[in-house]
Amino acid sequence: MKVDAGNVNRFYDKAYDWIIDRGPSVILGIILLIFGLWLIKLLGKWMQGGMHRKDINPSLRPFLTSLIIITLRVLLVLTVMQVIGIQLTFLTVLIGGIGVAAGLALSGTLQNFASGVLILLLKPFVAGDNIIAQGQEGTVASIQIFYTIVKTFDNRTVVIPNSKLSNEVIINISREGTRRLDIEIKFSYGIDYEKVVSIFNKTVDEFKSCLKTPERRIGVSSLEDNGFKASLNIWVNAHGFTDTKLSFLEVLMKNLKLGGIKLPGMPD
Repeated sequence: MKVDAGNVNRFYDKAYDWIIDRGPSVILGIILLIFGLWLIKLLGKWMQGGMHRKDINPSLRPFLTSLIIITLRVLLVLTVMQVIGIQLTFLTVLIGGIGVAAGLALSGTLQNFASGVLILLLKPFVAGDNIIAQGQEGTVASIQIFYTIVKTFDNRTVVIPNSKLSNEVIINISREGTRRLDIEIKFSYGIDYEKVVSIFNKTVDEFKSCLKTPERRIGVSSLEDNGFKASLNIWVNAHGFTDTKLSFLEVLMKNLKLGGIKLPGMPD
């Protein structure tokens, strides 16, 4: 098979022209790609260390690092293609169209994702906190990217989308470490108020779960036609609040009975 010398020469001429015309751009693009990948890798290590120092949630660190690295790599590849001279008009339109379609289809999911990131970064609550949200009260079992798992005190598992937690009121009932236990009891006017105060103080002094500070508060909260209401405010640990309340009320009721004080509805 004979090779046409003219065709070979034209091929070499075109190759030579291409190398002269495009060669510097290709070499620059390759250098930019290698340097960019090295810089992105270095940035990833720096981010991991920075997030560790700032105590960002461990479940969020790999995701944020991967998201940023992938985004930077895509931008780097697009930049290198532009430097080399590859036209990106059609590719840009295609990526934009796919992005709009994906955004519309995943709008709710993306909202939950963004809310999850904010919760993990801002920490309005953390795993182990007791919260009241969406009509549910319980302990935060775990915080995921798209949802939060709350275990209620009656042992139900509630899965709440993060968008509901970032856009509505959340009551964190254990963040401060202590809670005030408010008790209000009605007595007839025939009962000596000073004796009621004495029994209240005796019960608080003997009950080990009551905190010394802040100080207790005892007083008359209201006066009614058939009696008065005595109010007792004491401070207890936030965790185990309900158990403490039940135990304290039981002891208080026994001490009132032993002190000869009759409560409304109590038989003579």
